[in-house]
Amino acid sequence: MDETYEPSPYEFVADHVEQYESTGGAQGADFHGFPCVVLTTTGRLSGKLRKSPLIRIQDGENYVVVASMGGQPTDPLWFRNLQAEPKVLLQDHDVVHELRARPLDGDERAKYWDMANGVYPEYTEYQTRCERQIPVVLLEPR
Repeated sequence: MDETYEPSPYEFVADHVEQYESTGGAQGADFHGFPCVVLTTTGRLSGKLRKSPLIRIQDGENYVVVASMGGQPTDPLWFRNLQAEPKVLLQDHDVVHELRARPLDGDERAKYWDMANGVYPEYTEYQTRCERQIPVVLLEPR
């Protein structure tokens, strides 16, 4: 990924990413008591790098991310970005992983949805707020 990074227009997101990256996750790796990582995607329209702090869910060498957007009616932009370009980076503390994103469905989605809710129970509440099925994405080593 050689693209230029463009911070989020949401100041709290940009600040969280800056804090996380500048300290190697020593600060910002906790989101209201839950573990956090930073996902980097390539903007599907801009081509610029986009970074999003997300709840950390790990299964061996794989990671799982949930496109909940707090139960809003539309998917987050980072999810649309990884659909267009599945090569992503994920920073877990001071380690950056090169991963490939794969949205899940069926039994595999159900398995990881349950795992995600075990880490961050708010996902269940978020699903009740929207009509869309919240996407669950497996991030696997490239």
